[in-house]
Amino acid sequence: MDGDCVYTMLLAHLVAALAGPVLVRLMGRNAFFVLAAVPAASTVWLATLDPVALAHSPLDVSVPWIPAFGIELAFRLDPLSWVMAMIATGIGAIVLMYCARYFQDTEPGLGRFAGVLTAFAGAMIGLVLSDDVMVLYTFWELTTVFSYLLIGHYQDRQASRRAAMNALISTTAGGLAMLVGLLMIGAEAGSLRMSQILVSPMWVDAGPYLVIAVLLILAGAMTKSALVPTHFWLPGAMAAPTPVSAYLHAAAMVKGGVYLILRFGPALTHLEAISIVIAVFGAATMLLGGWRALRQTDIKLLLAYGTVSQLGFLSAVAGLATHDALLAGLAMLIAHAVFKAPLFMVVGIIDKKFGTRDLRVLSGVWKVAPVVALIGTISAASMAAVPPLFGFVAKEALFTALWEGAPWHRLLLAALVAGSILTVAYSWRFVHGAFGAAPGAPAVDAPRIPVLFWLPPAVVAVFSVAFPLLLGPLEKVLRGFSAQLPETGQGIHLVVIPHLGVPLLASVVALGLGVVLCLLARPFAVLQKQVSPQTWAGEEVLDRIDAERGFRRLMRSIDAASVAVTPLFQRGSLPYTLGTMLLVLIALVAPIAISQSPLPDNLVLFHHPVELIMLPVAALAALGAARSRRRLRAVFLISVTGYAVAVLFLVAGAPDVATTQVLVETAMTVVLVLVLRRLPTHFSRRPLRIGAWGRWAIAISTAVVLCGAALYAADARYLDPLGPGLIETAYTIGGGHNVVNVALVDARVWDTMGEISVLLVVATGVASLIFVTRREQSISRVRDLDLRTSIWRRRADSALPQNALDFDARPDDVAGGNRWRTWLSAGLTLAPERRMVILEVTTRIAFPLMMMFSLYLLMAGHNLPGGGFAGGLVAGLALALRYLAGGRYELSEAAPVQAGFVLGSGMAIAVAAGVLPVLFGGTVFATATPIVHVPLLGELHFPSALLFDTGVYLVVVGVLLDFLRSLGSQIDQQQEMESDVR
Repeated sequence: MDGDCVYTMLLAHLVAALAGPVLVRLMGRNAFFVLAAVPAASTVWLATLDPVALAHSPLDVSVPWIPAFGIELAFRLDPLSWVMAMIATGIGAIVLMYCARYFQDTEPGLGRFAGVLTAFAGAMIGLVLSDDVMVLYTFWELTTVFSYLLIGHYQDRQASRRAAMNALISTTAGGLAMLVGLLMIGAEAGSLRMSQILVSPMWVDAGPYLVIAVLLILAGAMTKSALVPTHFWLPGAMAAPTPVSAYLHAAAMVKGGVYLILRFGPALTHLEAISIVIAVFGAATMLLGGWRALRQTDIKLLLAYGTVSQLGFLSAVAGLATHDALLAGLAMLIAHAVFKAPLFMVVGIIDKKFGTRDLRVLSGVWKVAPVVALIGTISAASMAAVPPLFGFVAKEALFTALWEGAPWHRLLLAALVAGSILTVAYSWRFVHGAFGAAPGAPAVDAPRIPVLFWLPPAVVAVFSVAFPLLLGPLEKVLRGFSAQLPETGQGIHLVVIPHLGVPLLASVVALGLGVVLCLLARPFAVLQKQVSPQTWAGEEVLDRIDAERGFRRLMRSIDAASVAVTPLFQRGSLPYTLGTMLLVLIALVAPIAISQSPLPDNLVLFHHPVELIMLPVAALAALGAARSRRRLRAVFLISVTGYAVAVLFLVAGAPDVATTQVLVETAMTVVLVLVLRRLPTHFSRRPLRIGAWGRWAIAISTAVVLCGAALYAADARYLDPLGPGLIETAYTIGGGHNVVNVALVDARVWDTMGEISVLLVVATGVASLIFVTRREQSISRVRDLDLRTSIWRRRADSALPQNALDFDARPDDVAGGNRWRTWLSAGLTLAPERRMVILEVTTRIAFPLMMMFSLYLLMAGHNLPGGGFAGGLVAGLALALRYLAGGRYELSEAAPVQAGFVLGSGMAIAVAAGVLPVLFGGTVFATATPIVHVPLLGELHFPSALLFDTGVYLVVVGVLLDFLRSLGSQIDQQQEMESDVR
């Protein structure tokens, strides 16, 4: 039951994210209260679990995802993931409630923001619960994508777009490195489950291979948690709305890197050199972030650099991989979440109610907003580790763990004490700047701050005071995870009143020197300005030492390199590009082919006499197409090759494939003919003879290489073919006698799902090229037309008599003396000289038969040749016949529905075919074949795959309808306007 709750929790966040835009449209900003219920319910469920028991019996759930590669939707809940999930859900719920008063109903893109923020909460939960490395990476990148969307919420601001792009590129680059490392350790351990990888004996004698793998993984962790040198993206991300900063950049996403380091603690125990690397980068980040924080006048940016500093602190300690360090590090991670999230929310209140975040302008805020000032002061005091707040308890435990650890840990302790001095200083700078008096600035006005605006940060800030009262139970929870690492020293405890010793002295020194630094704020600011590279260094030096400038320089270099390299291969010429690709193919395959025997020993020249007829026909048609000067002739000759291949399929015993080939070739011919209306009649001449010889050489060489590769590939078979084994299973499992169709809609259903998705994308792309400004246009019916309407009519100086050009298209008036009768609904919308009565009559008879035949192919395809793809092609060709016979108005009469609706309906039905079995206790795309007894007809089988095949049918029909509307009707309108024929 608990395992099902994990999936329910993730699915609930997905549903809430999808419903977010709709809820915001219906309820305005109050929709955030509804959305907050989802993470709040997740928090309640997590709270019902015993995290101490999870240490001994973690909650493991898994469902096969991609069995062929051993990938499962595997999740594991242990004390570490429980703590991280509580932070992600608890603070996520509070931030969503905070959003309900931070934003106004008129906020642009508020619905999108609500959906993305809720989706991010779900992705973060999935990240910390994932046990399969591929699932972990999937959620890792989802948090990256969602953070990109949230940081770039203000799309009209260049700073937001740039910050979002910086964050995306930096974290994605690290994520790709992490993926390689995860795959390396997965291959070495023989498992993709994190819980099995970390207890593998391979870590005892880890060699260079594992060291490189772990370094790659840490590259992802360091970029995610904004360690030097990628620290610059986090302060830039402050361009996002403040709720984003309070959640992603204080409590959730940036903790992902720290979480990954903590998760790899058992492995890092055997890799002390890597622990030193993490400690160095972490300490450097803490010092740099604290130094930069003291220079900021924007209180939000001050907190951002403070976050960078604290993340360095957390990472340095997490990388030590000892029992004590992990216990203290987890405590500090919790402390950071409960003091930094309310600090950012307080900044949001100040920004919204006082209109500025500049500490040089804010004056007397504590007088007019005492509750907000109290929340911010308590949280800042916890950040500065002022006793007895939880920040002090956690930091004191950290200092103790470092002092009692390895000798080099004490060097790290000295660096972290220096960073803590800066932490005290910038904490005071925040409190004084945000709430105190600003010299020379007028006192701020007293605003009205709703209770629901300051209550969310107050709820989180309370934990900085409450946790010191709950240290016993909290330590049991944290020790449940840290106990798996070796103990060093005497063992530490979370205490409010520490013992006398060096760790307490370190805390006193940090607080004392921090206070001194606060008192010497002005002289220290002068010193900072003097030693800052921006004061004494030139632009060239700044470009080399400034991380953000270096990143931009790297991006410019990549752009310059792409500009220089791309023209070498992409010349804007399709023949040149295709020729380059084919030459590479020849160069790769030819050396291997030359080393083989001239022909396989078991080569059979032909299987059926018809092949001796069709192969020369196909070859001559291909040569004729290559030599043709007229485009239309080339299209028809290419179609001949396609039909010849269909005949070869037929004689090979594959009527299904042959039918599909004929239908696809016919549909493509129609589409190509429609396209040719916008192209010159003749191909361009090639003036150089040598160019023609070069193209012939490439073409012939490619044909030889591909044919040779096909022959040797067929000769390389060493296993029995799968076909004979599918015949019986196609009926017993798939419920059909047609093996091809059963394979497409059952055994290989994911392949077909991908193919129809590609079809949908292609249709959208083709339509977007034609419908430049608007995708879906209104459908004009004959009954809506003016009294005198025709298309493709001659100009006024036409030689035809006026009575031949002037006629009424209204169907109810057709019989009223008008001699231009019609066999089709919209036939009279064509000018007389454009009408073909024979084609109209043929279409009138053939269209219903073709539609019935298409439905027959759909229904019979499971047992006989056919299927949804073939049926959809026949229906699409029937629509094409209506269009060719009666014009674009006739197409609207035949299909008075938008192509996008048909495509979407088909995809929805296909997805439903996969999801519905899950609701009945099965797996995705599980097969069932209910039997229905019908009078007269007898026993009828209705395989569930028929529902998916119906989706395929509609997608194919939608694609062809889209082609007819875009390449047919829309081009008709364009040509009519160009030639002024209306």
